[in-house]
Amino acid sequence: MPRRSVAVDRGAGPPLDRFLTWRLHRVGKLTDRGSSDAYAQELGLPVGQARCLAAIGQFGAASVVTLASSANLNKAQASRAAQALVDRGLVVKQASESDGRGVVLSLTPAGRKLWNGVMKLIALRNQQIFGCLSVAEQKQLGAMLDRLIAHAGG
Repeated sequence: MPRRSVAVDRGAGPPLDRFLTWRLHRVGKLTDRGSSDAYAQELGLPVGQARCLAAIGQFGAASVVTLASSANLNKAQASRAAQALVDRGLVVKQASESDGRGVVLSLTPAGRKLWNGVMKLIALRNQQIFGCLSVAEQKQLGAMLDRLIAHAGG
């Protein structure tokens, strides 16, 4: 069957690679790949586990739903990562006092120690990624990202 030719209206807007959403996604993909490799090589953690460990350590004890939101994962990913951290003795899972069916996740002493390493690696990755910007540019970008996050409802 012959392929149909689709006419593209190039006057409808900028080329794909000039859209901000496309570029944000590209930066995310490029940085995620490097971060994932760094977590695995430096700390022996898959990126989902590293994000969960960072979120629990930063924001305190959390439910799986709260953890998913703060670690930028979906609930299933957060649940699997949290269970892996429990299995490794880095996180403890306790029954929630406010929700009989829920659990609360918190760091163990070993988890707290590894959390420090995760946070140092995050700081290093941020410097590697954003080091091409001046301090003033980084603050400006940070403020713009905060506005976009708030505008998007996050």
